[in-house]
Amino acid sequence: MKICEILKRKDIGSMGIGAMIVFIAMVLVAGIAASVLVQTANRLETQAMATGSQTTAEVSTGLRVIDIEGLKALVNIAYNRSTGLIWNYAGRDDGNGAEVGLQGWHNYTRIHNMTITVGPRAGSRDVDLAQVVVEISNSTTKCLLTYDSTNFQGTVADTGVFGTSVFSLGPDKFGVIELEDADNSCSGTTPVINRGDKVMLSINLSACFFGLAERTDIWGMVIPEEGAPGIFAFRTPASYTDTVYDLY
Repeated sequence: MKICEILKRKDIGSMGIGAMIVFIAMVLVAGIAASVLVQTANRLETQAMATGSQTTAEVSTGLRVIDIEGLKALVNIAYNRSTGLIWNYAGRDDGNGAEVGLQGWHNYTRIHNMTITVGPRAGSRDVDLAQVVVEISNSTTKCLLTYDSTNFQGTVADTGVFGTSVFSLGPDKFGVIELEDADNSCSGTTPVINRGDKVMLSINLSACFFGLAERTDIWGMVIPEEGAPGIFAFRTPASYTDTVYDLY
């Protein structure tokens, strides 16, 4: 055998082993890259599904304001002359039910109690009223109200909406009157509303604004935990000749 043939065979063998090593290395690199790509794709898919679910909830879930009513009444309110605050929420009692040195009284013929009728939007998920915030302002004072479980009623009183005992509220709380709840999802401890449900949110305007005088501009929102809020705005009548008013 010639020397050149021997060298050629050795060279061919060396090149085959080298190519095999390179091939194996390429397969390993491709496998690692594929694993990384699969893991990344899985993470992206999971994130996309979560984002899509949250986006759907944000878009479809929410509350709509159906109606707002108010009750005109003559209410005797004690107040602090120096601060303008209602005595029941700020002041010093002299032991006889009066505020020492700073007490004054006014009989306000105004709208003192108000109800906001709300329901879920079309396609909305369940809405927990315990997580709802009602924002209301008269352009001078702004109140943020949360749910008060002690002011919940499953039915309207025989004396009417404003005769229902859900208005013993401070300036930071709202009550609930249940109107429609076919599946009994709404109760005092778990006030959850869903498709077809309607409730009234009760607000004590005496505590919030000393009541609403004539020609007062009011605006606000009923803000759920997630989704679109129910927005409202109205102006009170120029004069109060009736007792109950449809404000919105």
